[in-house]
Amino acid sequence: MRICGYMAGLGLSLLGLAACAPTTPPVANDLPQVTISSADLSREARLVFGNLPTPTATTPNVFGTYAGGCVAGAVALPETGPTWQAMRLSRNRNWAHPETVAFVQDLSARMAAATSWNGIYVGDLSQPRGGPMLSGHTSHQSGLDADIWLLPARDLSLSVAQRESLSSLSMQAQRGAAVNENWTAEHATLLRLAASDPRVSRIFVFPAAKVWMCENETGDRGYLRKIRPWFGHHYHIHVRLNCPAGARDCEAQEAPPLGDGCADAVAWVNNILNPPPPDPDAPAPEPRRALRLGDLPAQCQAISQM
Repeated sequence: MRICGYMAGLGLSLLGLAACAPTTPPVANDLPQVTISSADLSREARLVFGNLPTPTATTPNVFGTYAGGCVAGAVALPETGPTWQAMRLSRNRNWAHPETVAFVQDLSARMAAATSWNGIYVGDLSQPRGGPMLSGHTSHQSGLDADIWLLPARDLSLSVAQRESLSSLSMQAQRGAAVNENWTAEHATLLRLAASDPRVSRIFVFPAAKVWMCENETGDRGYLRKIRPWFGHHYHIHVRLNCPAGARDCEAQEAPPLGDGCADAVAWVNNILNPPPPDPDAPAPEPRRALRLGDLPAQCQAISQM
């Protein structure tokens, strides 16, 4: 590394420095070669992946995008741990890439140590093999997304039935332009702890929460870049992880814009309070066609048949 640094200091070309760059070996792809009929390729992917009850017994890997992909070798977040509980178990969506499961467990322990919460309640991760879901999310397909409830986790002995009936709490007022009385500094701690983890790509939350954090953060503001205002997300935060090292068939989302993103969050709030007039010349949005199995990467097609 010292030799490489010396070469860079001399202003040598990128080609000359290429040998100095660290490399990550690709993740093994031990998926079988399969032949899929045209009839199967035209099936709605959600009807296929939404009815696969178990993961593949293969090397953990990610294929495609967060909203058009799948995961091999997924593992389950245990239903209950020392600082977390998985909610809505009947959905069978507590599966993810092992890195996502490790992140959730780490975040829960940090929340328990840093706040009055006993940990976190965990909403949807992914299906056993990822892919489109029968209902709900458009993303959560590649095993790298996690919903964390904004309801403080006080009781970690909830029964299965309680986890089906208990609801999270909304944190928003004025359609997301303000936080309500349920919002506390400990909710901001949850977002800060999650965003400060290098495994995290971005976090989606309702706009006023981001504005509140921008106005109240007195320390390092670097993590705020990852916190992105988005529609909804006032009952939970949506954490998205980066592609795992070596997962070369995982398609990463473009990095958030540089800066803390606070001006963007304020613009969201202003547009909520004073919506801009509709553009009369704007074309009507085209209805979104459901993803078919043939729309997904070839590896996902193979995973669906295993």
